[in-house]
Amino acid sequence: MPSINRTAAQRTLGTNGTNGTAPLTTSALGLGCMGMSDLYGPADEAESIATVHAALDAGVTLLDTGDFYGMGHNELLIHEALRGRDRESVQISVKFGAQRGPDGMPVGYDASPAAVKASLAYTLRRLRTDHVDVYRPARLDPKVPIEETVGAVAEMVQAGYVRHIGLSEVGADTLRRAAAVHPICDLQIEYSLLSRSIEDAILPAARELGIGVTAYGVLSRGLLSGHWQQGRELAGGDFRGLSPRFQGDNLAHNLSLVEALREVAAAKGASVAQVAIAWVASRGQDIVPLVGARRRDRLSEALGALDVNLTNADLTAIEAAVPAGSAAGDRYAAAQMALLDSER
Repeated sequence: MPSINRTAAQRTLGTNGTNGTAPLTTSALGLGCMGMSDLYGPADEAESIATVHAALDAGVTLLDTGDFYGMGHNELLIHEALRGRDRESVQISVKFGAQRGPDGMPVGYDASPAAVKASLAYTLRRLRTDHVDVYRPARLDPKVPIEETVGAVAEMVQAGYVRHIGLSEVGADTLRRAAAVHPICDLQIEYSLLSRSIEDAILPAARELGIGVTAYGVLSRGLLSGHWQQGRELAGGDFRGLSPRFQGDNLAHNLSLVEALREVAAAKGASVAQVAIAWVASRGQDIVPLVGARRRDRLSEALGALDVNLTNADLTAIEAAVPAGSAAGDRYAAAQMALLDSER
């Protein structure tokens, strides 16, 4: 398993600390744990825990989860994976707000001040920890001003239960309103060669405000992994079965982009996934890509992206292979796209 040089491969999220503390420093890559519990079909729990262990052993310090991933299962899994480890050497980022019923189906969204505090209480209990390093609403709640949500999380910062405040999938105006209430550590948002809309207004606003970015979907849910094939059968519960980019002609077009990227990767002696991750990492020292590996072999491949040095010529070739705006289909189905403040 490749290891991260902890000094050379660290990044700082945001420029403003909290309560007099320094800004958050993490590993150059983070591990997104959602797929270990939810939305990509069945996962092997033992392999998931082994993957978290391998990530930690390789120098990954940032673990990203949500209290609604598997309705708490993902937080319990992370607790198990961290058993016997030094808690202070790991940063846990948690999203809250999405409400789900016993059948796993969405039943609403709540980022009210009461929900902030109640959700955090259950998260701390499942994780068996006394604090969360980054706490963030998963989406903007249209019923609750962002100032109220951030203000409630800020109370939890003052109480010592939260170290830093993050946001997820919000637009530039919301970022500014939130930052006026309390320093924001980072914005978690989809960013990949196939999803570049943040470059227009959101990323400039984040940089203006001193807010870092944790980029999820860097492999576009597997499309940019180099391992996806037309006609692949999806397991039950895999949301990609409803994702526009994985449907019919859209999928065929998107896979043609991947094949063009494969030629660039081959010339670098790297895999498609490694080049795609390295491209996101190259967008700035204020960006930390989250890789959603569920298995140790996929994690090992992703960590190899840290050894891929992209020259200006490489970047030109990459963007010629996958030009901005070239993806076919939205990144979510229409109902979910309508919930994204970042897409308005």
